Amino acid sequence: MTSKEALKITIREAEVPYFTDEQLDFYLEKHGGDVNATAYECLIVKAEDTTLQVGSLSLPDTSTYFLRLAKLYRPTNTGTLIGG
Repeated sequence: MTSKEALKITIREAEVPYFTDEQLDFYLEKHGGDVNATAYECLIVKAEDTTLQVGSLSLPDTSTYFLRLAKLYRPTNTGTLIGG
């Protein structure tokens, strides 16, 4: 499985398409191929308010769902603080 295929599964692209392949390539390159770091940024972007209302048809906002998923991939700070 390629990094892009793993990323697509992680960010639920099959269920809720949002990015083009070129955009996913851009984000993967930006994060040096790190699927988790890329997934975190892509899920934050995908978490934009998605409420849609057309006449009497209303689709709910999914932003909180994608923010919850992003928390799974949020990088942690494992560095050491240096005092002066």
